[in-house]
Amino acid sequence: MLKFPLSLLFLLFSIFQLAAQESRTFQLHSHNDYLQTVPFWTAYSAGASSIEVDVILQEGKLMAAHEPETINPKRTLESLYLNPISEGLKSGVISSVDFHLLVDLKTEAYATLEVLLESMANYDELLYSKGNPTGLKLIISGNRPKPEDYQKYPDWMFFDYQSKELNSDLPWEKIGMVSLSFRQFSVWNGKGRMVESERQEVQNFIDMVHSFDKPVRFWGSPDSKSAWKAFYEMAEDYINTDHPIAAAEYLGKLGENIYQNPDKHEVYQPNFEIDGTDVPVKNVILMIGDGNGLAQISAGLFANGNELNLTQLKNMGLVKTQAADDFTTDSAAGATAYATGEKTNNRALSVGPDGKPLRNLPDILVDFGFSSGIITTDKLTGATPAAFYAHHPERDDSEEIAAFLPKSKLNLFIGGGADNFAFEVENLKAEGFTLVESLEELAGDRVGYFAAQGSLPKMLDGRGDYLLKSTNAALNFFEQKQSPFFMMVEAANIDSGGHANSTSMIVSEMLDFDEVIGEVIRFADEHPGTLVLITADHETGGVSLPQGDVASGKVELGFHSDDHTGIMVPIFAYGAHSGDFRGVYENTEVFHRIIGLIKKKRLSHIDV
Repeated sequence: MLKFPLSLLFLLFSIFQLAAQESRTFQLHSHNDYLQTVPFWTAYSAGASSIEVDVILQEGKLMAAHEPETINPKRTLESLYLNPISEGLKSGVISSVDFHLLVDLKTEAYATLEVLLESMANYDELLYSKGNPTGLKLIISGNRPKPEDYQKYPDWMFFDYQSKELNSDLPWEKIGMVSLSFRQFSVWNGKGRMVESERQEVQNFIDMVHSFDKPVRFWGSPDSKSAWKAFYEMAEDYINTDHPIAAAEYLGKLGENIYQNPDKHEVYQPNFEIDGTDVPVKNVILMIGDGNGLAQISAGLFANGNELNLTQLKNMGLVKTQAADDFTTDSAAGATAYATGEKTNNRALSVGPDGKPLRNLPDILVDFGFSSGIITTDKLTGATPAAFYAHHPERDDSEEIAAFLPKSKLNLFIGGGADNFAFEVENLKAEGFTLVESLEELAGDRVGYFAAQGSLPKMLDGRGDYLLKSTNAALNFFEQKQSPFFMMVEAANIDSGGHANSTSMIVSEMLDFDEVIGEVIRFADEHPGTLVLITADHETGGVSLPQGDVASGKVELGFHSDDHTGIMVPIFAYGAHSGDFRGVYENTEVFHRIIGLIKKKRLSHIDV
């Protein structure tokens, strides 16, 4: 019975995970694989197509080492590679041989190959031949025989050709690949971008090798994400790396991490006539892009041709997002800070760390004659919208949260999750809410619209312009009431994209949000005294923006996490008193500045 060491079993688990990446379009060369902690299996688990081992002939044995001083008697070509491959095939752990061994000879070619031929006789059933076309191939590198002698060796043995001089007279049928030092072409270190003239020289050589229908590899090449991507884009056949698992993970997700925006939207140009002026605040529109950090905004900007409605604005600040009990907030505590001006524990909705209810903006602003409303692409029991009407210590108690909506001070709600309110429909009606079937029906004093029984689809799944239509309908609703209003608009699924590490979801949701931002800015221009605030409850995904192309609207995102982070988030302000929101401050300060501006311009007073 075969026995594998524990470390090997863990690696084998990752084999099956990586093998599931059927869309793999890249091939890796595991450079000096014998130096890995677990040779062969590390490369195999990463799906490497080419696996390199240095070989020294010593006392009739093929030792896996680069120089004689590093030889370990237990580390031979057989023990590290041939035996594991044979045992793996017999046990079924290796289902097929979709890789080759590149054997780099460090001792004299003819003598070393003579011993190699003797050794391989014990593994005849593994080896490639015309009768076994799926067998193992060995490509001989380093010290090699003369090209005119290549034909003297068996079908399973091929050779690594190492010269820029390529012509049709070479023994191509015995050449397994063409390899050269990358330093013959470029001094690029894998940071930033390769000099174009050098990049073109590399590309030309790759294309020339491909014209002979052979694969190409560069050794001594930079070994970084930027380098792996560059070589992938240039169609290097075997990307050289000392980190095969990391390279496989990065390149395997490259298609997901790159998104090209297919439809750029026009941006609205604000008139800035009232922006930042000291006029009474009549309306407050708080727009929350859930999880929308600076990298997410940047991705949307570059994907939309270097223009966003959001980035037209001149007044901005940075918001610190920490919760009362945790450095990294969740949406419940983050939204509570905006809604109540108090820090609370994660998972809590408009209750303090002591569990006591906190008055939120709709609760307070009704005493100033304000109407209030919430709009979300989430369920209405989602953490962000719920913080503006509910008072409950656990964000996942949907039925308990739903029970707060009829008793709230809201005049309008629009969102998904009707199923959560099955037992509250009569209570909503009893409290004066009219539940409508379409956005065109929004009218009266208190109105609610459930846009979906469960969750709303994402933009890429066909949600369309729901958020834009909902916001415009809500603005018309409040305009008809002819009273000041507070409205919270949430774009919930930027956060979902961060959790899923999905570039396409982040960018498409952010651009949808930006279209709504443009309409809200337009409303503020047409209704002096409107204050627009655009921010996030937190950042999600630890997102970075390593590469992109403004002209084509293509961006690549990198992800440090699949959860929230504690980084500060931007806040943009437009309209009346927008300059009051510059600076760096706690998320709770947004609430206090809103209340301060409303108090400042009104005779009525309330103790908040």
